Amino acid sequence: MDTEVDVRDELGRVVTEGEGQLFLGGGGRVCLLDGEGTVASGTMRATGDWVKIREQQLHFQGRTDRTIKRNGKQVNLDHLQQLVLALPRVAACAVGLHSSSRLLAFVVSSSSSSSVRQHWEEGGGAGGDEKRRILEQLSVLLPSHGIPDSLELLPALPLTPHGKVDLEALMRSYERQRERLGFPRGDVHTLKQRLQALWKDALGLPGDADLDEQSNFLLSGGDSLKAVRLCEDIGAAVGAPSPQLLEVLLDGTFSELWRHVALMLEGRPSSSHQAKKRHADPPSAAAKREWKPAEKRAVRVLQRAGRVTQMNMTDSSETLEDAGLRGAESHRAVKVEMSLSWASDTGRCVDASPMLLVIDGANQSSDGCRTTVFIGSHSHRVQALDLGTGGVLWERVLGGRVEASAAASPCGSLIIVGCYDGCIYFLSADSGETRWTFRTGDAVKSCPAVDAVSGLVLAGSHDGNVYALDPQAQRCVWKRHCGGAVFSSPHLHDSPRQLYVATLAGRLLSLNPDSGDESWSYHRGVPFFSSPNCSSSCVVIGSVDGNICCLTHTGELLWQFPTQGPVFSSPCFLREQHRLLCGSHDGRLYCLSAADGSEVWTFQTCSRVYSSPCVFHSCGGGALVALASTDGTVWILDAANGQMLASHALPGELFSSPVVCGGCVVIGCRNDYVYALNLTNKEET
Repeated sequence: MDTEVDVRDELGRVVTEGEGQLFLGGGGRVCLLDGEGTVASGTMRATGDWVKIREQQLHFQGRTDRTIKRNGKQVNLDHLQQLVLALPRVAACAVGLHSSSRLLAFVVSSSSSSSVRQHWEEGGGAGGDEKRRILEQLSVLLPSHGIPDSLELLPALPLTPHGKVDLEALMRSYERQRERLGFPRGDVHTLKQRLQALWKDALGLPGDADLDEQSNFLLSGGDSLKAVRLCEDIGAAVGAPSPQLLEVLLDGTFSELWRHVALMLEGRPSSSHQAKKRHADPPSAAAKREWKPAEKRAVRVLQRAGRVTQMNMTDSSETLEDAGLRGAESHRAVKVEMSLSWASDTGRCVDASPMLLVIDGANQSSDGCRTTVFIGSHSHRVQALDLGTGGVLWERVLGGRVEASAAASPCGSLIIVGCYDGCIYFLSADSGETRWTFRTGDAVKSCPAVDAVSGLVLAGSHDGNVYALDPQAQRCVWKRHCGGAVFSSPHLHDSPRQLYVATLAGRLLSLNPDSGDESWSYHRGVPFFSSPNCSSSCVVIGSVDGNICCLTHTGELLWQFPTQGPVFSSPCFLREQHRLLCGSHDGRLYCLSAADGSEVWTFQTCSRVYSSPCVFHSCGGGALVALASTDGTVWILDAANGQMLASHALPGELFSSPVVCGGCVVIGCRNDYVYALNLTNKEET
C-alpha cells in the first residue's frame, strides 16, 4: 500500500529518537475523513497514538486523548497505568480522570483477600497499608504531578459487555464512596478523628501515626495538589465549600483547620484568617507596622536585568532602567572584592530572582531608608528579608512552588507574586498577609509588569493568557490569549506605551496595556524563554535558536546576532552607551551595539549563562555588571570592556538573576539559600 510512517512532536516536527504522535499516510494510501471527497497526495493523518522511538523501534505509550495536564505538566494516563501495573503485588489497574479533575487509580492487588471485597461492598474502603506502599513506590518513580490523587483497592475491575474495563462504573463507585463521607454536627471529638484520618490519608501517613495539632500541612510533606485534594474531601464531607478553607490549610495548623471546619458545619463564617508560618522568634515590630496611605514616601523597586522603578505616593513614577548610570561616562579602573554578607535558608531550590523594595522616609535607619528583599522558593515559601542583616521579617507558605520573581504595587504596600498553583497572590509588603488572590488556568512562572499610570498588574500564565488585574477593585479588567504559554515576564514600555509579551509558541506580541488589543506580533517559530526588554528605539529578546533579536516598536526585525547556544537570558541595556548585554548557553556574556547588533566585547564564563545580567554603578568608578553562571559563580565585570574584576563561587547552581543595591549583590541558589554578597570597591593606583 506504499504506507509511510512518521512520528511528530507537539510542534509538528519529525522525531527520529524520542516521543511523539504516530502519523500514517503516503502517496498510494488515501484516508478520507468526515465526508471528504479528496485529499492531496501524500497527506499524513494523525493516529492519536503516542509512541516512543528507541533504536529504530516503535513502543506504544498511550493515546493522545488520554493525555492530561496537571499543574502545568503533561501526564499520559495509559503510561501511568502501565507503570502501576509493573509494580510488584499489582495484578490489575485502571487509571482515569474524574469530572472533578482528580486523578484516580483503581488497583487489584495480587495479595487481595476476601476482606477487601467485604470492606468495599460495605463502603469502607480497604487496604490502607497496601495503598500507602503503592503510593510510596509511585512517589519514587514519578514527579508529584503524576501521582494519583486517590488510589482505591478493589477485589476486581468491572468489565463492559465487550470485555473492556468499565471506567464509568469505577467512577460511579468512587462517587458513592465520597457520598459516604460526612462529618457529624455537634460532635467535635468525632469530627477531629475523621479530619485527622483525611489529613493522614492526604499525606500518605499510617492511620496510627501521631499528629501534632500545631502541624502545618505543607511543612508536613504536603504540596498544592494534595492540599486541593484534601479541601475537596472536606468540602464533600461538610456538604458545602468554603472560600477560606484552602488558605487555612496552607497557612495554618491542624488545630486551626479543625476549628474552621467546625464553624463550617455550624454554617458560621470564620474570622479573616491571619495565620502565617510560625517562627522561633517573632517578627520584629517593624515588620508588623502597616504604612498609612497618607504617608508621603518615595518608593524604589529594584528587579532583575538592572531594572529600577522610582515611584511616589504622589502617583508619579519614573523608570530608571540603569539607575545611577546617568552622567557616568567618565571611567576609572576599580578593584572589586566580594565577600559573603548573609544567607537565608528557604527549604528548597531558589530559581526566582530577588525583588528589592527601597522605601525612603521609613525612619528605621540612620538614612531614613528601609530596604527589603522579597524572594520565593520551590519550598512554596516567600520570604521578606532585611537587606542589611538577612533577618526574616516575615515568611509565607503559598499553594505551590514559587519560581516567579515578585513585583510591587506603585505605592509599595503590596507584593505581587505568581505561583505554580495557578494563583497570583497580592500580599501585604509589611506583614505578608493575603490581600487578594487571583486564579489563572495554569502555573504562573513569570514576574508581572506593574503599570504606575493605571495601577494595573499585567501578568502572564502558562494557560496562554495575559491578565490585567486591578488590585484596588480586586477584579480582572481584561485578559488576552497569546497563542501559547507565557513563561517569560511581560515588559511594559512607557513611550511608545506598549506591553510586550513573549510565548513558548514562539510569538512576540505588542499589546495595548489599557485594553489588551494586539498592535502586532512577530513569529519566530521557536519558543521564547527570554523576557523582552526595550530602549526608546527598539525591543530586544533572546531566542532558543541561539539568536539575540532586535525589532522596532512596530514589529520589524532590525538585526539578529547569532550566539553558539540557546538564549534563555534576558537582555539589559547600557543606555548612555547605546549598548545591550545578554547571556547565552554557550557560556558567554555578549555586549552588543543596540544600533546594529555588532559585537563590542564578550566574556567567557565557566558554564552556561541562564539568568540575566545586572548593570549597576560603582561609587568609585563607572558602570559594572553582575553576572551569574549556572556552575554557581557570581562575576563582576567592567561594563566598558568586559574585564573581570571579581568572582565568588557559591555552593549550588545559579538560575536566579542577581540584583545589586547599595554595594550588595542578592541572588538565589539551588542549594536552597538566598545569598547577599558585599562589594568593596578600591581604586587602583
